[in-house]
Amino acid sequence: MVADVAYLEQSLQHSQHQISQLQSRFAALRQAYQANPMPSAEQRIAWLKALRELLTQEQDALVQAISDDFSNRSADETLLAELMPSLHGIHYASKRIKKWMKPSRRSVGLQFMPASAKVIYQPLGVVGIIVPWNYPLFLAIGPLVGALAAGNRVMIKMSESTPATSQLVKDLLAKVFPEDLVSVVLGEAEVGMAFSKLPFDHLLFTGATSIGKHVMRAAAENLTPVTLELGGKSPAIVSADVPLKDAAERIAFGKTMNAGQTCVAPDYVLVPKDRVDGFVVAYRAAVQGFYPQLEDNPDYTAIINERQQQRLKGYLSDAESKGATLIPLFPEAQGRRMPHSLLLNVNDNMQVMQDEIFGPLLPVIPYEGLDQAFAYVNQRARPLALYFFGYDKPEQQRVLDETHSGGVCLNDTLLHVAQDDMPFGGIGPSGMGHYHGHEGFLTFSKAKGVFIKQRFNAAKLIYPPYGKALQKLVYKLFVR
Repeated sequence: MVADVAYLEQSLQHSQHQISQLQSRFAALRQAYQANPMPSAEQRIAWLKALRELLTQEQDALVQAISDDFSNRSADETLLAELMPSLHGIHYASKRIKKWMKPSRRSVGLQFMPASAKVIYQPLGVVGIIVPWNYPLFLAIGPLVGALAAGNRVMIKMSESTPATSQLVKDLLAKVFPEDLVSVVLGEAEVGMAFSKLPFDHLLFTGATSIGKHVMRAAAENLTPVTLELGGKSPAIVSADVPLKDAAERIAFGKTMNAGQTCVAPDYVLVPKDRVDGFVVAYRAAVQGFYPQLEDNPDYTAIINERQQQRLKGYLSDAESKGATLIPLFPEAQGRRMPHSLLLNVNDNMQVMQDEIFGPLLPVIPYEGLDQAFAYVNQRARPLALYFFGYDKPEQQRVLDETHSGGVCLNDTLLHVAQDDMPFGGIGPSGMGHYHGHEGFLTFSKAKGVFIKQRFNAAKLIYPPYGKALQKLVYKLFVR
């Protein structure tokens, strides 16, 4: 007991020390930005080149650190879902920074001539990034790339739930970036809350909706604009005629990646009533084809920690007690490798249908007709992603027209997030704002309108006193 108290006191003192350092780190970033408020394209490209080389050289260490934090994370999943999109995002931005930085010419009305107008894209200043635990590398590097491409200084708060990865990312970034360009912060939840209270010029948060509300509230005190990537319950809709093998295999890939601990993982699947049994068979075959066994399988990622595993077990107990039918696809768990399971006969009173699942549990909900499926989705909070499986193009168009979500995949899952030339972001309860690619550059830039007039000033014609004949001619020509 005495040892526990001593540990808590030590932990609290450490957190207070980290919080006290935040202001000085932020001040150093702000001062560095003011000394170089418009970094050249060459400087920004050099930053990204250094980041790309670092990730390429250190990929083995990063894969191992992430696996250590999860107790087992598939090395291939880390390569596919964290390193590959990070590297491609850097390459994409590096090739386009000069184009993105060019001022945009805008038209000027005849009545304001002679004059010209343009929009210039100016760095915001100091950008804050709060990183979640589920993809601790990609969700740090992705927004960092956008912020650096736009010429900003950056402070990153890594997750306390991935201590090995967080420390490694901090150490590695310090090798290539001075602390007044990129500063990485570690610490528990109280450090994260203090971080969100800093007067950033923009703050990007990825994580739970409940925490996002606190982050936005804290940012509001400084009128700091925010980008929130929050997740939610992303549905998959199986059409009446799509081959079940196709749909089940692609949904299974999206749901089993990182053991379902993905903000855009399919959260539940809507299946025509007469196809539910066939879908269960096809889905079981797909998952067991990916993972023939659970025991000692390095491809099967574990749940991040015991607290999250207990949360998921609680969902199962609650659902079974309220009448759900559980279909486990493996016999039993091995440590934190939690068996993938389907749930039938679910209802809205169950926690599994109220909260974002964020794990290897997939409710299957029958529907009769697409109108009913769309109504089910639209009566609930708007999700971060929506997945439709069907090859009929008019039906595909209906999905796009009649549902709302942050993004859509037709006949696939997850992969829209990896497209550098598309924005990524939520809507309503699943988030606000977007980034990736050009949209990331724009999110972290101030699009500043500039109106230019030289020596000759035709506007003098409309200066007071009013009532002159020329002014009346202006009104006749342009006020109509």
